[in-house]
Amino acid sequence: MQDSGASPRANGTGLTPNVGGALSYVFGLITGVIFLLLEKDQFVRFHAFQSVLLSVAWIALWIALSILSAILGFIPVLGAILAFIIILILSLGLGLGGFVLWIVLIIKAYQGQRWKLPYIGDMAEGYATRQAS
Repeated sequence: MQDSGASPRANGTGLTPNVGGALSYVFGLITGVIFLLLEKDQFVRFHAFQSVLLSVAWIALWIALSILSAILGFIPVLGAILAFIIILILSLGLGLGGFVLWIVLIIKAYQGQRWKLPYIGDMAEGYATRQAS
């Protein structure tokens, strides 16, 4: 039975590129690296690179916020208030924003769109095209 070409297959996993791209975001760094290792399709590799780069940036941001709130926690009164604000407001806001971004990236990849994040998307596109050549 031949494939009619209506749903092109990716090289490594046998998944369609839109499914591979969407799945590369599901567990962030882990699935991004897995799809980078298994896939040769440029669309999937773009989303996998973007997932890995976003995950690394997100982890670095959380570490920086944790260090900042720990340092501010040592300052009497004002530092404790600022640490509380960072932990409560920024962490909740960034957490919710990150969750919404994660859902949007999965949906856009599943729809077959190459939706680029600022800075990270350009880097991911550069890595994906460099690897494809």
